[in-house]
Amino acid sequence: MIKNYFKTAFRNLWRSKNFAAINVSGLAVGIGVCLVIFLIIRFEMSFDEFHHNKNRIYRLLSISRNGDGERRSAGVPYPVPTTLHNDFPSLPSTAVYSDREEQIMIPDESGKGVVKKFKEVGGVFFVEPAFFTIFDFPLLAGEYHSLKEPNTALLAKSTAEKYFGDWRLALGKSFRRGGRDLFRITGVMADPPDNTDLQVKIAASYATMKNYITSTDWVSVASNHGCYIMLPDGSDPVTMNKQMVSFFKKYYKSDEPEARQNTMEIQSLSQVHYDAEPGNFIDRTVSKSMINTMWLIAAFILLIACVNFVNLSTAQAFNRAKEVAVRKVLGGNRRQLRLQFFSETAIITFFAIVLSIGIAYAALPLLSQVMGLPLHMNFATDPGIGLFLLATGIVIVLLAGCYPAIILSRFNPVTALKSKAAAISGKGISLRRGLVVFQFVIAQALIIGTLIIVQQMDYFKSRSMGFDKDAIVNINFPEDSVGRSKLDYLKNKLKTIDGIKSVSFSFASPADDGNWTSNFRFDHAEKETDWHANLKWADADYLKTYSIPLVAGRNLYPSDTAREFLVNETLVKRLGFTDPQQAINKEIDLWGQMKFTIVGVMKDFNAMSLRRAIVPVLITSVKDFYGVAGIKLQTNDVAGTLKKVEAAWNEVYPDYVYEQKFLDAKIENFYTQEKKLSSLYKIFAALAIFLSCLGLYGLASFMAVQRIKEVGIRKVLGASVNNIIFLFSKEFLLLIGIAFLVAVPLAWYFMHDWLQDFVYRVNISWWIIALAGIMAAAIAMITVSVKAIKAAMSNPVKSLRAE
Repeated sequence: MIKNYFKTAFRNLWRSKNFAAINVSGLAVGIGVCLVIFLIIRFEMSFDEFHHNKNRIYRLLSISRNGDGERRSAGVPYPVPTTLHNDFPSLPSTAVYSDREEQIMIPDESGKGVVKKFKEVGGVFFVEPAFFTIFDFPLLAGEYHSLKEPNTALLAKSTAEKYFGDWRLALGKSFRRGGRDLFRITGVMADPPDNTDLQVKIAASYATMKNYITSTDWVSVASNHGCYIMLPDGSDPVTMNKQMVSFFKKYYKSDEPEARQNTMEIQSLSQVHYDAEPGNFIDRTVSKSMINTMWLIAAFILLIACVNFVNLSTAQAFNRAKEVAVRKVLGGNRRQLRLQFFSETAIITFFAIVLSIGIAYAALPLLSQVMGLPLHMNFATDPGIGLFLLATGIVIVLLAGCYPAIILSRFNPVTALKSKAAAISGKGISLRRGLVVFQFVIAQALIIGTLIIVQQMDYFKSRSMGFDKDAIVNINFPEDSVGRSKLDYLKNKLKTIDGIKSVSFSFASPADDGNWTSNFRFDHAEKETDWHANLKWADADYLKTYSIPLVAGRNLYPSDTAREFLVNETLVKRLGFTDPQQAINKEIDLWGQMKFTIVGVMKDFNAMSLRRAIVPVLITSVKDFYGVAGIKLQTNDVAGTLKKVEAAWNEVYPDYVYEQKFLDAKIENFYTQEKKLSSLYKIFAALAIFLSCLGLYGLASFMAVQRIKEVGIRKVLGASVNNIIFLFSKEFLLLIGIAFLVAVPLAWYFMHDWLQDFVYRVNISWWIIALAGIMAAAIAMITVSVKAIKAAMSNPVKSLRAE
């Protein structure tokens, strides 16, 4: 019996090859989109899930509360790890210190020369042996207890191969970190999987950092100095959190009343990848709301594909009416007919799934590049993909096959044999219209959202940040004492190169999310400010290089050490002054160590991304804190000038890797997540329009069949082709209009909420709404016109004779 159902289903589909192809294509696109979104979401939700003790692993967060509100940092005060060992000796815990980038040198046999040099951007961690007890990063050779000793390190397998060719040759070898420490390699670990926030390339001994971290200060926090703990099995996280609060209060001392509100809390490892404020070591998080949005988009795309199937299947009812009638006359019952139609749906779904796999394979390389994710499919090693497709197929057969099966099996055989058109007259037309409206609500909402995101991204590019970001190259230089001792020589060499307008050394460029912040005492006040200023350590050429104007006072005098301060307009206003000139010659006391006067007030500029408001800024010269060179170019031969810059660098720092970044590109990277979102919305909006047009084509086909007699009569009475096209088009324009009225408030609500993440944002303009409506209407009319023209050009004699 089942075999007969499928054999008959194949014959019916073969007779309607065009409709079957459209159905398969529509469902394949919908399933392919769902499959890709499933892979993306599953990857994002799998971060650090492979650790056996994942439910017991927590990190410590520092909570500061002041006039700026509450801030949560993944960094902890430097004394925390050691003190934690003393107070909780049985609690596995590890300090984790990570530099954003490190210069790595492979020394020759004498230990003085350099054989190879590398630059590692991220992935260099200073940890304690307990790191490998808490986290599951297996060793291939060596043992992690060696990390108790200073100047020891473990390498990831790929890092060892990069340095020495064969990872087995790395054991016992050495490498130098910058111009400072020489590390002995005591082990090699397996490469961390892609789905971890701890992308360890080098695990060096934290004991080495004790030569540099001597602070006993419990107030200051560095975001790259964290601490992880593993709770005893069966312990209560709430109780442990209370213990951490008490632990912090025991040692945290401050004379400032506001600072006494500061505290510490624990955060589960399962939440780290989704929490953007404290962040993580890979500088990439994804919000739970983003994941939910992607699930919603996948569901809507699949629903649109199912709606297409329903519309196209019922449009075929005209051709199936007599078949159904004959089957009923010969004794077929509704159950058998429904099984027949479900069989056809299952066959179409099967072919759609097969095609969707090909679509997903073809799309993965592009989406991997767009999303910056290592997406891949392997059915042999990943049964989850097969289970997902099976579940999706079952859902589609039930959703898409149910309505056509019920409607077609209800045909009255007498009416159907007498007149096929009469058999289907009016059946479900309102529902089909509603489904088309539903499709275009989603499509138009996605179009509006895409246009707003694109406009916001264009705004980021065009809006002035208050400083010059064009034709400026940033080069990170060695931060060790030897490297800094050569800065004056390097600057003089760079200034002799044609095409270089100016050179400045600083801790960071004007817009950098990684700057220091601190409060301070102003004008001999008893208390420090209850808000923080953004600290910029920079030389006297900083304002010239980045074209930052002064509104009062003068620039810094050239100096290697702090002697005076520059502040911005926002800082002056926070201090209560209305005239910038009033702040000149007032004293700022920073940490009780830098007590100098304000000599100049800068015009406000954005010190961070445009998501945030302009913050108070404080600039002074401290050569020991410099880490980046800013080079302003003024030349038509940019490539030639940069080659000369690289040559000068290699002469001054022959043992260090040269790497340059354009400032405008660095700033553009602030909005990587928004760029990815923009690309995804463009793709999904295009697919939603494509699928909606398939559904529209199905409804137009159905209505052409239903109104075939009316069209014939109108043509006999003198109606032109244009009249017939208008007859069809006006109803569809009405449907698109209804969808537009529903889509606009929905899109406005969600996009208005999204824009609130940015202090500097575009307004949702009426022309964006209008453009989305015009685009949807134009695409819809082109789709409908294909069927309308065919109906208008048909011979009225045939349609009337059929009746």
